[in-house]
Amino acid sequence: MRFFRFVLRVLQPISPAAAAWLADRLFFTAPRRRLSAPARAFLATGKRFSLRVEGRPVVGWSWGALDGSAPVVYLSHGWASRGARLAAFAEPLRAAGFDVVTYDAPGHGESAWGMTSMPDFARALVAVAAHTGNGRAPHAVIAHSMGCSGTALALSWGFEVGRLAFLAPAADPPSWAPPFARALALRPDVMERLQVRSERRLRARWSDMNVCEIARRLPSRPPLLIVHDKHDETVQWDDGLAIAAAWPEARLVTTEQLGHRGVTQDAAIVRQVVSFVTDNAQKTTSRRDSESQRLEYELFYREERV
Repeated sequence: MRFFRFVLRVLQPISPAAAAWLADRLFFTAPRRRLSAPARAFLATGKRFSLRVEGRPVVGWSWGALDGSAPVVYLSHGWASRGARLAAFAEPLRAAGFDVVTYDAPGHGESAWGMTSMPDFARALVAVAAHTGNGRAPHAVIAHSMGCSGTALALSWGFEVGRLAFLAPAADPPSWAPPFARALALRPDVMERLQVRSERRLRARWSDMNVCEIARRLPSRPPLLIVHDKHDETVQWDDGLAIAAAWPEARLVTTEQLGHRGVTQDAAIVRQVVSFVTDNAQKTTSRRDSESQRLEYELFYREERV
């Protein structure tokens, strides 16, 4: 960051357009992480597949026949992560009679290096579901962090799914732009150019990527379970609360000391999420609980939204 901060400080007065180009690439490129040995072993048990989404490779893995005889649950990872992040859900889902699909989002893992974004996550989910779903809408999506944001955006485009489980969901990914700008000392005019460049490239406006606003605009919303840790070090718990407040019939489960990634591994959370996803008779929170969440958000988080 110090290196790029120096480069951009020199470049911005000379060529704001070039500075915006570089900042755009930095903002929309996820760090690469190696797979652990257990993650590699998990993926080796699945059937690998690949497809191209708008000319870019997307690699995924499936468990089950995918012939329409069993409902399918999709596992969508977060920013700078991999499809194997949600491995803990695969075995109990298979034991419950569900087919399972996961994949590396564009710019992540085996889906090649490159820029990526919330719309890229959304397009990948839609394409993977069409490729593997045998003509049927997914039974459920279990998503983590940015995977939740991408799933919500896909819903706004008409993607249909029976149930959703969001783990540590990010409510408004474009809100990460101001801290990014401060870290690199980017001028306002350069950030404006970055936004214009990215919106043209992504064919999507930043203003359309707020998950709470998406929820309010949806004509119908599938049942949603949200799990968010009170001490999440990456995506604040407030994001999960805000989404729950905007999503009728959503249920918010607050954990302690699991952090951002721990909610994808904790055995009790895995059981609860799998139970919610697989039990069609299980009901989501009551309207009274939903109203309580909305009231809490209005009372305690009003200032943050102003």
